[in-house]
Amino acid sequence: MITLAIIAITCVVSFMAFNNVRLMNDLILWPPAITRSREYHRLVTYGLVHADFNHLLFNMITLFFFGRLMERFYTASLGSLGFALFYIAALVVSILPTYLNNRNNSNYRSLGASGAVSAVLFSYILLAPWSRIIVFVVPMPAIIYAVLYVAYSIYMDRRGQGNINHSAHLWGGAFGVAFTLLVRPEVFSYFLSQLAQPRF
Repeated sequence: MITLAIIAITCVVSFMAFNNVRLMNDLILWPPAITRSREYHRLVTYGLVHADFNHLLFNMITLFFFGRLMERFYTASLGSLGFALFYIAALVVSILPTYLNNRNNSNYRSLGASGAVSAVLFSYILLAPWSRIIVFVVPMPAIIYAVLYVAYSIYMDRRGQGNINHSAHLWGGAFGVAFTLLVRPEVFSYFLSQLAQPRF
């Protein structure tokens, strides 16, 4: 239910912000608003708004398929609000490096739940590295996708071109792995045992 609630809230707020510039500007990550006005809510609310429908759709479909599985994991480990805690923390942690690097940059803005969604996806990969996922209609093992995803994100982040915050994807994925192992350290040995049994 937490996953569905996050999706519902994100969709409603995003659709409202598509046609409401003031709402978008109040929620988006704009570093000077945090640095100068202490509007710390933006470290979370930026994940409720998206650039366009396709941006929203991709993130929410990914969250729908993997979030429900990870919600069960975190509910068992941390209680009924465990997944909500994980998701909100992922939003903050994934965007912090971007904020710190741009805290005085009045021209910088960032939005979208991609960092938190990356955290969910990479947490899932720890538990099921050889499960097949569909990437642009191409099926591949989750662990192979993770390697390609990290390599691509590092490459694009270093290029520094485009409007996608690849740094948030990387930090989100790293947080997902670290938080999962912090909560359940035995997952690491399970992950290694799964890696030793490849299934294509």
